[in-house]
Amino acid sequence: MITSIDHLGIAVKSLDEAVPLYEKALGLRCLGREEVAAQKVRTAFFDAGGVHLELLEPTSPESTIAKFIADRGEGIHHVAFRTDDIGAQLKQASGAGVRLIHEQPFEGAAGKLVAFLHPKSTRGVLTEFCAVKPGATSAH
Repeated sequence: MITSIDHLGIAVKSLDEAVPLYEKALGLRCLGREEVAAQKVRTAFFDAGGVHLELLEPTSPESTIAKFIADRGEGIHHVAFRTDDIGAQLKQASGAGVRLIHEQPFEGAAGKLVAFLHPKSTRGVLTEFCAVKPGATSAH
Protein backbone atom coordinates (compact mmCIF):
# COMPACT_ATOMS: atom_id res chain seq x y z
CA MET A 1 0.00 0.00 0.00
CA ILE A 2 2.85 2.45 0.71
CA THR A 3 4.40 3.20 -2.65
CA SER A 4 7.14 5.68 -1.72
CA ILE A 5 8.25 8.48 0.51
CA ASP A 6 6.18 11.38 -0.79
CA HIS A 7 7.84 14.27 1.03
CA LEU A 8 9.61 15.56 4.09
CA GLY A 9 7.85 18.43 5.84
CA ILE A 10 10.17 21.16 7.09
CA ALA A 11 8.91 23.89 9.42
CA VAL A 12 10.25 27.37 8.62
CA LYS A 13 9.50 30.81 9.99
CA SER A 14 9.46 32.44 6.56
CA LEU A 15 9.13 31.04 3.04
CA ASP A 16 10.53 34.29 1.69
CA GLU A 17 13.75 33.63 3.60
CA ALA A 18 13.88 29.83 3.27
CA VAL A 19 13.04 29.39 -0.43
CA PRO A 20 16.11 31.31 -1.67
CA LEU A 21 18.34 29.16 0.57
CA TYR A 22 17.05 25.95 -1.03
CA GLU A 23 17.33 27.48 -4.50
CA LYS A 24 20.73 29.18 -4.22
CA ALA A 25 22.61 27.00 -1.74
CA LEU A 26 21.21 23.63 -2.81
CA GLY A 27 20.38 24.34 -6.45
CA LEU A 28 16.80 23.10 -6.11
CA ARG A 29 13.92 24.65 -8.00
CA CYS A 30 10.75 25.68 -6.20
CA LEU A 31 7.86 23.85 -7.85
CA GLY A 32 5.30 26.24 -6.43
CA ARG A 33 3.73 27.76 -3.36
CA GLU A 34 0.30 27.19 -1.91
CA GLU A 35 -1.71 28.32 1.09
CA VAL A 36 -3.64 25.66 2.99
CA ALA A 37 -5.99 27.87 4.99
CA ALA A 38 -7.54 25.01 6.95
CA GLN A 39 -4.09 24.07 8.29
CA LYS A 40 -2.99 27.71 8.75
CA VAL A 41 0.14 27.26 6.64
CA ARG A 42 1.76 28.35 3.43
CA THR A 43 3.83 25.74 1.63
CA ALA A 44 6.59 25.64 -0.94
CA PHE A 45 7.57 22.41 -2.68
CA PHE A 46 10.92 21.29 -4.09
CA ASP A 47 11.88 18.09 -5.89
CA ALA A 48 15.05 16.36 -4.69
CA GLY A 49 15.51 13.31 -6.88
CA GLY A 50 11.89 12.23 -6.78
CA VAL A 51 11.33 12.99 -3.09
CA HIS A 52 9.70 16.31 -2.39
CA LEU A 53 10.58 18.77 0.32
CA GLU A 54 7.61 20.71 1.67
CA LEU A 55 8.53 23.91 3.47
CA LEU A 56 5.78 24.90 5.91
CA GLU A 57 5.35 28.50 7.10
CA PRO A 58 2.70 29.23 9.75
CA THR A 59 0.06 31.81 8.90
CA SER A 60 -1.26 32.02 12.46
CA PRO A 61 0.26 31.72 15.93
CA GLU A 62 -2.35 29.00 16.59
CA SER A 63 -1.16 26.75 13.77
CA THR A 64 0.56 23.48 14.63
CA ILE A 65 3.61 24.66 12.67
CA ALA A 66 3.87 27.86 14.75
CA LYS A 67 3.66 25.80 17.93
CA PHE A 68 6.27 23.35 16.61
CA ILE A 69 8.69 26.20 15.81
CA ALA A 70 8.09 27.80 19.22
CA ASP A 71 8.84 24.50 20.99
CA ARG A 72 11.59 23.05 18.80
CA GLY A 73 12.72 25.68 16.32
CA GLU A 74 12.81 25.32 12.56
CA GLY A 75 13.53 21.90 11.12
CA ILE A 76 12.11 18.58 10.01
CA HIS A 77 8.47 18.36 11.06
CA HIS A 78 7.19 15.13 9.47
CA VAL A 79 7.76 12.36 6.97
CA ALA A 80 4.99 11.62 4.49
CA PHE A 81 4.44 8.28 2.81
CA ARG A 82 2.49 8.04 -0.45
CA THR A 83 -0.13 5.32 -0.44
CA ASP A 84 -2.49 4.04 -3.07
CA ASP A 85 -5.22 3.42 -0.45
CA ILE A 86 -5.16 5.89 2.43
CA GLY A 87 -8.22 4.40 4.14
CA ALA A 88 -6.71 0.92 4.20
CA GLN A 89 -3.38 2.36 5.36
CA LEU A 90 -5.08 4.09 8.31
CA LYS A 91 -6.93 0.88 9.17
CA GLN A 92 -3.70 -1.11 9.09
CA ALA A 93 -1.91 1.39 11.35
CA SER A 94 -4.81 1.53 13.79
CA GLY A 95 -5.03 -2.27 13.84
CA ALA A 96 -1.34 -2.37 14.77
CA GLY A 97 -2.06 -0.19 17.81
CA VAL A 98 -0.89 3.11 16.33
CA ARG A 99 -2.73 6.20 17.60
CA LEU A 100 -4.27 8.15 14.72
CA ILE A 101 -4.40 11.93 14.83
CA HIS A 102 -6.91 11.80 11.97
CA GLU A 103 -9.23 8.83 11.55
CA GLN A 104 -10.46 10.22 8.22
CA PRO A 105 -8.27 11.78 5.54
CA PHE A 106 -8.74 15.44 4.66
CA GLU A 107 -7.56 17.69 1.83
CA GLY A 108 -3.99 18.90 2.22
CA ALA A 109 -1.54 20.69 -0.04
CA ALA A 110 -1.25 19.84 -3.74
CA GLY A 111 -4.80 18.45 -3.80
CA LYS A 112 -3.81 15.34 -1.85
CA LEU A 113 -5.78 13.52 0.80
CA VAL A 114 -3.74 13.35 4.01
CA ALA A 115 -3.92 11.94 7.54
CA PHE A 116 -1.39 11.88 10.37
CA LEU A 117 -0.26 9.31 12.92
CA HIS A 118 0.62 10.43 16.44
CA PRO A 119 4.39 10.61 17.02
CA LYS A 120 4.01 8.95 20.44
CA SER A 121 2.96 5.81 18.54
CA THR A 122 5.65 6.03 15.85
CA ARG A 123 8.86 6.35 17.86
CA GLY A 124 8.76 10.14 17.94
CA VAL A 125 8.25 10.70 14.20
CA LEU A 126 5.15 12.59 13.07
CA THR A 127 4.04 10.43 10.17
CA GLU A 128 1.70 11.41 7.35
CA PHE A 129 -0.06 9.25 4.82
CA CYS A 130 -0.99 10.98 1.58
CA ALA A 131 -2.75 9.97 -1.60
CA VAL A 132 -3.82 11.71 -4.75
CA LYS A 133 -7.58 12.27 -4.66
CA PRO A 134 -9.46 9.93 -7.01
CA GLY A 135 -9.78 11.60 -10.40
CA ALA A 136 -7.15 14.25 -9.59
CA THR A 137 -3.55 14.68 -10.62
CA SER A 138 -1.07 16.11 -8.17
CA ALA A 139 1.25 18.94 -9.25
CA HIS A 140 3.87 17.75 -6.72
